[in-house]
Amino acid sequence: MKHQLYREQQLNCDIKTAWKFFSSANNLSEITPKEMNFIVLTHFDNDEIYKGMIIDYFVSPLLGIKLKWKTEIIQVDMYKSFTDFQKKGPYKLWHHHHEFIENEDGVLMKDTVDYELPFGFLGEIAHKLFVKSKLEHIFNYRFKILEERFNK
Repeated sequence: MKHQLYREQQLNCDIKTAWKFFSSANNLSEITPKEMNFIVLTHFDNDEIYKGMIIDYFVSPLLGIKLKWKTEIIQVDMYKSFTDFQKKGPYKLWHHHHEFIENEDGVLMKDTVDYELPFGFLGEIAHKLFVKSKLEHIFNYRFKILEERFNK
């Protein structure tokens, strides 16, 4: 069964600042809870995002178990949006669309994550028991860090 997580956050910065921060894979560990041991494995000399970009990570989403995660950037519209898609990892489907909308207060950032767990009904039980709340925790943490960084 497919699920969706949607979040939005107003950032007090210009579009170039927001784009530079969010399109850089090197900043992902900064906005991910420390207990997830999120490590970007791919080294980028030029951190500019592009369609077809592959990013490898280690992440420990549950009980400290280290998993490899590989995403591909499948869509980029400079200063407006980009989408990452899981090629290999813990989800059956992970499609994360990042959108940036300039306004009089700065930039409205929107995250839409469409995801599906493996293992059929067992995956659905896991979703109800802990996956949904874990994802909400991650995005709540992200909101807090971004508030401190952009809205102080």
